[in-house]
Amino acid sequence: MTTSNTATVPGQSEHTAGRSATRPAPIRHWPDAVAVAMGTLLITWHGTWLGRWIVDDAAITFAYARSIDEGLGPVQQPGAEPVEGYSNPTWLALLVIGRRLGLFDHGSWFGVPDLVLFPKLLAVLCAAGILLAIACAAHRLVARPWVVTGLAGVLLAANPSFVAWTFSGLENPLYALLAVVLAAVLVRAITSGTLVTRRTAITCGLLAVAAALTRPDGAVLAGAYPLVLLVTLRRPELTARLRAAAYGVGAFALPYALFLVLRHVEFGRIVPNTAVAKSQGLPDVRTFAQTSGELLSFAGWPTVVVTVAVCAVALTRRGRLAAALPGVLVPLGLTLFAFGVLNPDWMGMYRFATPVWGLGAMALSLAAVSLAEQAAPHRRMLFAAALVGSLLFSVAAQWAPAANFRAKPTLAMCMVVKRHGVLFNEYADRLGVRHASVLTPSLGGTLLTSKLKVYDLAGLTEPRIADYLAADDIKGLQAYALDKLRPTFVHATDSWADKTGMKEPLLVSKGYVPLYRTSDGAGAWVRADAVGHSERLPAVRAWTRRVLPTAHTEDRQRCGQHLTPGLTAAGAHWG
Repeated sequence: MTTSNTATVPGQSEHTAGRSATRPAPIRHWPDAVAVAMGTLLITWHGTWLGRWIVDDAAITFAYARSIDEGLGPVQQPGAEPVEGYSNPTWLALLVIGRRLGLFDHGSWFGVPDLVLFPKLLAVLCAAGILLAIACAAHRLVARPWVVTGLAGVLLAANPSFVAWTFSGLENPLYALLAVVLAAVLVRAITSGTLVTRRTAITCGLLAVAAALTRPDGAVLAGAYPLVLLVTLRRPELTARLRAAAYGVGAFALPYALFLVLRHVEFGRIVPNTAVAKSQGLPDVRTFAQTSGELLSFAGWPTVVVTVAVCAVALTRRGRLAAALPGVLVPLGLTLFAFGVLNPDWMGMYRFATPVWGLGAMALSLAAVSLAEQAAPHRRMLFAAALVGSLLFSVAAQWAPAANFRAKPTLAMCMVVKRHGVLFNEYADRLGVRHASVLTPSLGGTLLTSKLKVYDLAGLTEPRIADYLAADDIKGLQAYALDKLRPTFVHATDSWADKTGMKEPLLVSKGYVPLYRTSDGAGAWVRADAVGHSERLPAVRAWTRRVLPTAHTEDRQRCGQHLTPGLTAAGAHWG
């Protein structure tokens, strides 16, 4: 196969080259389509080991999508105050559109709840888009772009971190897609001589805006276009590049600034409430080195070494690849930096690294295939053996953590539905409590199914609690939660009980009695004055002892076809 690639001739300006270059034909060769399709199928097939698992944090965005589509505004449930308890407006918008079209949060497809199936189908489309973007970039650089696309598909499908968080229900696949598309735009602009043009600058700026509205750390991609202009700078073009950089920065800064103003007007903050609750601090060199080192160790040092080596060799050789590779490496470096400075994530399997994996696979595939095409046959075989060996080493090293994650994935939405939404609906009914409320740190499945007023102990949707957590003022949090909010029920276990002190001594002193209690004094509690001297308490406690263990032993991926407020244990197929 031959390509219709063009490159800037030395001494020819990029503007002239851009005018004389022939616009590449769209991908329509069957090998390219097969490579994209097969790579997508491999990624999707690996994703099936997660079954119907959706992480509970994704369900928080699901609840907001429901409220917005029903005309209630950005609230976690009817009657709540507007709070930006999400950090992914673009992903939220896709869910709202899906709900409006009747594809999401309306029931089930072929027995699978659309709350599960729709976000996973979006993930499949994003995976296909990632591979298509890589194919478009590869057409500018190699004779056999389908090999690049196929290799990238294998690398991503073999990466359990990429697969897990792509199919988690969170915004990860969209963020990775935007990062890879940005890299593809940069590669094609460099090779076609259109890098220093208004169109490229504005396109890159808008893609960075979309990334920043998909995840807050996506804002780092605003630096990709100016940095690529800098590292590919030729002295006579300084003025033109400064002008292009200004267009790119403006295309990002103006809409993003408008979004920040609208956020402040609506919510009274310039950052999402989730960022306040998580107490994200300033970048720290030690944290960056440790976090990034752990990520690279997970990727597998042989694979990391091979990637660095082939990219370094490619950069030292004259030609299109050396000129274009910064278009991938700069976004890769920015997303790796963003990952390194974020607070360590409790969810495991490197949740925030999804765009790093996409860009890393793109860089390795482009550089490896290009160098292999230029090598002698015997060296090509040695090169392929080194690449396959490093990949097998990485897969072997990742096997154990992947198996552990598969056996017990991070907090499943359905478990929260059963242990928080349904459980407290049942408590309210069995105790005869009306107009009840619950304070809990497990939010997504609770918001989708609880008929109670929900207060978020983790602070994601409670600004005052978020402020107390950010200030590490646990006494203030306790006073606000138990004296001002006065929830009917309190539920906290494990780390959140330890962090907030929501345990027996404090709760008893505030007038709560246990519904069930863990060995360390945490558990589920009800305000004594809400139930009075109810004779129902012993029966409710006995029911709890009978059904609660099944939340851990029953299928955590099945909790009813349609999750709506007031869901009962029978409707959730529980207990």
